[in-house]
Amino acid sequence: MAERENKIVELYADGACSGNPGPGGYGTILRYGETEKEISGCESRTTNNRMELRAVIEGLRLLKKPCRVRVVTDSNYVVKGMTQWIKGWLAKNWVNSEKKPVSNKDLWEDLLALSKIHRLEWQWVRGHKGHKENERCDTLARKAIKECRTNKKVGPARL
Repeated sequence: MAERENKIVELYADGACSGNPGPGGYGTILRYGETEKEISGCESRTTNNRMELRAVIEGLRLLKKPCRVRVVTDSNYVVKGMTQWIKGWLAKNWVNSEKKPVSNKDLWEDLLALSKIHRLEWQWVRGHKGHKENERCDTLARKAIKECRTNKKVGPARL
């Protein structure tokens, strides 16, 4: 029993955008032991930061029960947002250090709610430097953008 409790779900996430704003996509890999699942999706007009957030959110939404999750992303925006900035945003009613409304509040609220269900650890990796899972997530995100353009498809796409 203790062995199972120590296992961690690994969630690798990346977002991409063609133009900023423009068509965007995300790619996510969930891994638990030997089991792995890939997901991706797109939006026709969005930003890179929104897709970075969406990649993590959609991965967490797939988890059927509370888990320990190590989130691995190349997005400082997501990592710092969840580990440094969010407490201040909440204390100031979603106003940032520049006294402006926090961008992407809707997605931050979704991620915050999911973070209360799961025990999250945050790990930043340098993007486009050969990290296998990060590169795969980037490929999934870019493929989702192409699909979005081709099919005029909006929303999560399960690949």
